Amino acid sequence: MGADNAMKNTDTKAREEFSLNDDRRVKTLSPGALVTKRFLRNRVAVTGLIILAFMFIFSFIGGMVTPYREDQLFYRTEYQNKQYAGVTENTELRYSSEGKFPSLAQAQFVLAQIKHQDTFTVKDVEYRIEQEGEELYAIYEGDELVAIATYSIVSSSTGTDKVPFHLQHEILKAISEGKDGFTYEDDNYELDEDGTVFKDGEEIAYASRYIVQPIMGDVFLTRSFKDELVTAIEAGEKSFHFTDEDGTEADYTISYDAATKSWSVLQSVETRIFDKYSAPSKEHLLGTDRNGMDMLTRLMYGGRVSLYIGFIVVIIETGLGVLLGGVSGYFGGWIDNLIMRIVDIFYCIPSMPIIIILGAAMDALHVDPQIRMIYLMLILGFLGWPGIARMVRGQILSLREQEFMTAAEATGIRASRRIFRHLIPNVIPQLIVISTMSLGSTILTEATLSFLGLGVKFPFASWGNIINDVNDTYVLTNYWFIWIPAGVCLLLTVLAFNLVGDGLRDAFDPKMKR
Repeated sequence: MGADNAMKNTDTKAREEFSLNDDRRVKTLSPGALVTKRFLRNRVAVTGLIILAFMFIFSFIGGMVTPYREDQLFYRTEYQNKQYAGVTENTELRYSSEGKFPSLAQAQFVLAQIKHQDTFTVKDVEYRIEQEGEELYAIYEGDELVAIATYSIVSSSTGTDKVPFHLQHEILKAISEGKDGFTYEDDNYELDEDGTVFKDGEEIAYASRYIVQPIMGDVFLTRSFKDELVTAIEAGEKSFHFTDEDGTEADYTISYDAATKSWSVLQSVETRIFDKYSAPSKEHLLGTDRNGMDMLTRLMYGGRVSLYIGFIVVIIETGLGVLLGGVSGYFGGWIDNLIMRIVDIFYCIPSMPIIIILGAAMDALHVDPQIRMIYLMLILGFLGWPGIARMVRGQILSLREQEFMTAAEATGIRASRRIFRHLIPNVIPQLIVISTMSLGSTILTEATLSFLGLGVKFPFASWGNIINDVNDTYVLTNYWFIWIPAGVCLLLTVLAFNLVGDGLRDAFDPKMKR
C-alpha cells in the first residue's frame, strides 16, 4: 500500500510539473484567438469598442425606432407684428389733374401763390388761379379746369374705382363752402360733417388730409379702419384694436417717424412658422434646429451618414492601396517605379483645395444632394489610397523573400494567386490597424467639409452640417443643444476608432509587453 501511494504521488507531481500553466495555455491558442485575447485585455481599447457599438446602435437602430423622419418639419403658431399700412398727413398742397399740369407748372404755381398773383405762364401757356376755399385752389387754362391744389385728398370708399377729377373738384368745393350736398352730371350727392360723400344713400368717396396706404398691394383698407386709425393718431395713441366687417379682430401698433413725418402701422397677426431653435421638451428631447427639425432624429441620421461615408471611403482606399501596393511590391522593377511615382504625384496633390474647388463647382451646378454624397465618397477615397499602397508595398517586399514564397513559386502557382492568397493575408493585420485609424480621420474630414458647406447637403444630415447651424455667436451661446450633442458624438466616435486602432496595433504586435 505504501509503495502504491508513493507511485501515485510521484505521478501527480510529474503531471503538475509538466502541466500547462496560464502563460503556456495562451501560447497554444490560435493566432486569431491570441489577438482577440490580447485585445480584450486592453481596457482602453475595449472602452473604445463599447463606444463604437453604442454609436452604431444609436445611429442605425435609433434611426429606425424614432417616430420622426429625417426631413420632417415642425411648426408653431405665434403672433407677429407685420408692416400693414403707412400714414402721412398733408402739410403741403397736393395736386390733382387730368395730366395737363406738368411739374414745372406746379413750381410756377407756388411762386405765383407766394407773390399773390392770379396768373402765371409756363412755356407760352397762361394759367389762371382761382381760390375757391381756404384750402382749395382751382387752376384754369383759359376756361378749362386743368388742376386743383388742396390739402385734402379725395379717395374712393370702394377701392375699386378712382374718383373722377371733376367730381373731386365738386366734392372739395362743396366741403370748402360748407354745403351738405351738390349736383354733378344730373346726379345728387350728399355730404356729412366728416367729408364723406353719399350717392343714393351709398357711400362712394371721402375727403381727408391723412393719406392711408396699405403696404401690400392686394390689401384694401376700409373706410372704418382708416377712421379708427386716424382717430387713434389724433389722440396720440400707440395702439388700437379693430374688428372688421367679417368679424376678424386684430391689434395694431402705431409708431411715428420724425424723419419722414409719417406713421407706420404694424398688424399683430397669428402666424404659423417653423418651430426653429425650440428648447428641449418631451416632444423633442434635444430641441429643434433652425429648420424646425427634431435634433435627436437628425443626430441619429447624421451618425448614419458619417459612418457610411467613413466606411465606404476606407474600403475604396484599401482596395486601391492593396491592389497597387501588392502589384508594386511583388513585381518590382519598372512596375514598382511607375506605381511609386504615381504615389508620389498623389502625395503632392493639395487634397483640401481640390475638394473645396470641386464642392464649389457642384454648388454651381446644383448637383442633387444624394449624387453629391456619392461624389464626395469617391473623391475622398481616390485621394487617400497612396499611404496604404506604400505600406502594403513595404510589407510585401519583406515577405516575398521568405521561404514560404520560395516554395509557392516552386510549385508553379500563378503570380496573382501568390499575391492575393499568400502575401496579402499576411498584411491584413497591418491593414486592419491602418484602416481603423483612417476611419476617424475620414469622418473628421467629412465633418469639416460639411461644416464649410462643401460636404453633405440639406436635407441629408451629418454631424458636420449639423454643427454648421452655429453660424453666429448668438446661436453658439444661446442654443447649446444645437452643436454640443453633435460635437460630442463626433468626438466620441473619432476617439473610439483611434482607441480601437491602438488596441489592434498592440494586439497584433507580439513584441508588446503585456
